[in-house]
Amino acid sequence: MGMIINTNVMAINAQRNLNVTGAKMGKALERLSSGLRINRTADDAAGLAISEKMRAQVRGMQQGLRNAQDGVSMIQTAEGALSETHAILQRMRELTVQAGSSTLSSSDREAIGEELLTLRNEVDNIASRTRFNGLNLLTGSLSVTAAGTMTTATVDDGGGDEVTVTVDASGADPLHTFTVSGTGADLTITNSTTNVAQTITVEDFTADGESQVLNFDALGIKVNLEVSAFNDGITGAKLVDTGTNPLKSSALTLTGDGSASFRVGSEATDNVTVAFSDLRSSALGSGGVENLDDLVTDNQAVSTITKADDLLAAIDSAVDQVSTQRAKLGAAQNQMESAINSLGVAVENLSASESRVRDADIAAVSSELVTRQIMQQAGIAVLSQANTAPQSVLQLLG
Repeated sequence: MGMIINTNVMAINAQRNLNVTGAKMGKALERLSSGLRINRTADDAAGLAISEKMRAQVRGMQQGLRNAQDGVSMIQTAEGALSETHAILQRMRELTVQAGSSTLSSSDREAIGEELLTLRNEVDNIASRTRFNGLNLLTGSLSVTAAGTMTTATVDDGGGDEVTVTVDASGADPLHTFTVSGTGADLTITNSTTNVAQTITVEDFTADGESQVLNFDALGIKVNLEVSAFNDGITGAKLVDTGTNPLKSSALTLTGDGSASFRVGSEATDNVTVAFSDLRSSALGSGGVENLDDLVTDNQAVSTITKADDLLAAIDSAVDQVSTQRAKLGAAQNQMESAINSLGVAVENLSASESRVRDADIAAVSSELVTRQIMQQAGIAVLSQANTAPQSVLQLLG
């Protein structure tokens, strides 16, 4: 090999290796400081993709676990209320059995009737005030939908023009009733329970395909109007006040399916559905006019032995209904608690798998760092020797 001073190949080689060693030591320091084996996609592209998928699943399961815990709390809230409903029904049954005897006077029966009426009212009060996060649990109306002629009504202005009406009442209180009225082009919906009313003016339609959304935000109701047949124009006044089947003649009632859905996993199909029945006095009893609200309307509910017998049969049916609902809630709670346990195990195992892919082995990285530090020190020493090697040419020049 010739003696060259313009290009120090040995120094270039030493410097290149020193740069490689420095880069590797930098990665080792980065892994030690972050605790992660994969800090960027370049570290392990496939491993990053796998770990992100696992991480998404773990976080979804963790949220599903919290959802399940909230579901247990919700079920316990309803079940606790039904425990008191059972106690009330047992007391009502006790009084009704007492009224089945001929030893009572009419005033005695009225006194029993007064207590029965109070107890029946409290059954309704418990059902109405048993809520979880604002949701009624014992009225059978957890999921609120609009029903009635106004929901899918077609309003005809009498001149070949038609408007389809749909209602979104998901924000309305299912325990409240509403009335619809109109004057001119002004449509008014009133909450008959709270006496809160809101009025919105219906605009004219001038072209086919037009639509309007009347947002009664104070009531939680939206009325959607869309032209379904267009002839020569539609005025808001005709829709509200003078048309065939005008808006103001439509009825609006609220119903719900009574079911609650709990997402207890990371996927859209990981759901547990729990039915919450209507357990007010109007739904408890032998059915129809034999329910508690019809049999106990005043203090004459057990004025005769025949009435007492009818009420006794209704109370027995009510006790069975509440017992059935409590059994369903208990089974659902057990299911949710099983889901919580299984989710906890799944989160633990998936987290371990994700850790093996993404987290750094500190012991191994520490050993690697020591190796890189020694290599770096050796590289610096070699580079120093390579930088001084061309000085030997001075001996020839001398």
